[in-house]
Amino acid sequence: MHPTVLRIRNRATRETLPRLLRPDVRDDLVRLGSEYGGWWVPAADVKPDVVAYCAGAGEDITFDLALHVAGCQVTTFDPTLRAIAHVEAVAPNDDRFRFLPVGWWSHEDTLRFYAPRDPAHVSHSALNLQATQDYFEAPVNTVAALMRELGDTRVDLIKMDIEGAEYEVIDSLLRDGPLPRTLCVEFDQPQPLRRTFNAVARLRAAGYDLVKIDGWNYTFTRQNGNVPLLSSNRHAKESGGSARPSH
Repeated sequence: MHPTVLRIRNRATRETLPRLLRPDVRDDLVRLGSEYGGWWVPAADVKPDVVAYCAGAGEDITFDLALHVAGCQVTTFDPTLRAIAHVEAVAPNDDRFRFLPVGWWSHEDTLRFYAPRDPAHVSHSALNLQATQDYFEAPVNTVAALMRELGDTRVDLIKMDIEGAEYEVIDSLLRDGPLPRTLCVEFDQPQPLRRTFNAVARLRAAGYDLVKIDGWNYTFTRQNGNVPLLSSNRHAKESGGSARPSH
């Protein structure tokens, strides 16, 4: 499909989805981060002792840093070389901020991350959303396994902007946990519309409310968040990932 036609289709879909999905907008949401990298989250999750996992740093971690300034324990994840360099340049040097150069997926593996068509862009995709040839390889793992490796007993807020891998990760969260109070997901394009509808339906069935749609950024909240990992058997299967945090 011609890029212009694709952009028009994506814009029309983006404008139509809020009318079809009818988010239950909350009046206590605040927006953190830059115009490009910002997200809407409940004000109650912007405070000390909140544990936040943010996947997909790119070259804008203003959302992550805003959470950190508010006192949250923040862990940022991204295996992309330019993202690693950016995080290392701007990350705070204290024990409330951690960075892991690893991707998120539905199981432990090593995947190819394909470059964007525009070399000025930073985000690479394990789904090869832009159908390019250049790639690098990097380790990936489930959020549950990474959570155990980091020694965290809960995750209160998850943000993921992971270039099409969000569907795999949503599957793993619903299967193995954790299920945070707040879940922020960018549904990257192009993807079949039914995938987004199905993902939203599955999250709603798991107790999440869709409370904000901002372009392709969707914010979900769950009253009974912080559900523990679902099975000790999965611990044995998924433990032993290779990534290590840096500050």
